Order: sequence, then structure tokens, then C-alpha cells
Amino acid sequence: MKTFPCMAALVLAASAAAGAFPAWAHGTDAHAAPDASRPTLSPEQKDWGLAGDGQHARRTITLTMTDDMRFTPDHFQVKRGETVRLRVVNQGQVMHEAVLGTRDSLDAHAQMMLKYPGMEHAEPYMAHVAPGQTEELVWNFNRAGSFDFACLIAGHYQAGMQGRFTVTE
Repeated sequence: MKTFPCMAALVLAASAAAGAFPAWAHGTDAHAAPDASRPTLSPEQKDWGLAGDGQHARRTITLTMTDDMRFTPDHFQVKRGETVRLRVVNQGQVMHEAVLGTRDSLDAHAQMMLKYPGMEHAEPYMAHVAPGQTEELVWNFNRAGSFDFACLIAGHYQAGMQGRFTVTE
């Protein structure tokens, strides 16, 4: 009977070592670059657009983040169908991030971040930026409307670290 718990522990350990489980830590490291050896999946359509190809980006918008829990600019505008490179600069002394979404998706994610402040995720609509560093995300804004972006690190969103973007026809 002692064999089953030992086997289960070995299977779990081997699965974790092989990367079979997602990581849920929002540590201080930037997210890893995509692995070119893995097959590329089609970008997932979100209400606010989908991951873009950097070769199609014709414009760069710089979003600066500071420890006063603000983005500069806190609003930007793009045209529907436009692929834009968002250059996300952390001028602060603490970790910040920029996450694109709808008000509802950001509200829900912010609540999860309060419960699990170490949660890690590497979605194409997120840039997790260490102090003094710069990250980029490329996004195809293929849906018209008003949307939001925010830093969802626990407490930052609640302190007002939010902005809006408008996608025009």
C-alpha cells in the first residue's frame, strides 16, 4: 500500500519538472521570450484585439510607468486594424506591468492578483516590467471601441494605475 503514494509523488514531481503544470508566480523576473522550437498557435481573439506580428507594426506608442501609480500617457488612440508596438517603460523602483483588456476583465484579474499576488502569466497583451527596464508588446487592434489598460500588481490597480485606449473605425 505504501507504493501508491510514492508512485503518485514521483509522477507529480516528474510532471512538474517537465513543465506540465502552469506557473503561478508573478515574481520579479520578466516573462521569458517565446520558444521558437515550439509550434506557433493562431493568436487568440480577445474583445480588445489579438496578438500582432512585429513586422506589421507601423507605429510605436511608449507607455511610461512610475511609482506614483500612473501611466503616461493614460490614453491613446489607434485605428481599427492597426498593429502597434507598445513600448512599456518602467521608470519606477518597483515592478509594474501593463495589461490590455476590458474594464470587466481587468477588474476580475485585479481581484485574483489580490488573492494570489505571486501569480505568473505571460499573455501577449501583458508586459511585466522590472524597475528601470523596458518591455514591448505588439497588438493588433482589430475591434473598435473603448478599452482599458492597467497595472494589475496587487494594490497598483486599486491606487489608480489605469488608462484607456480608443480604437476608431
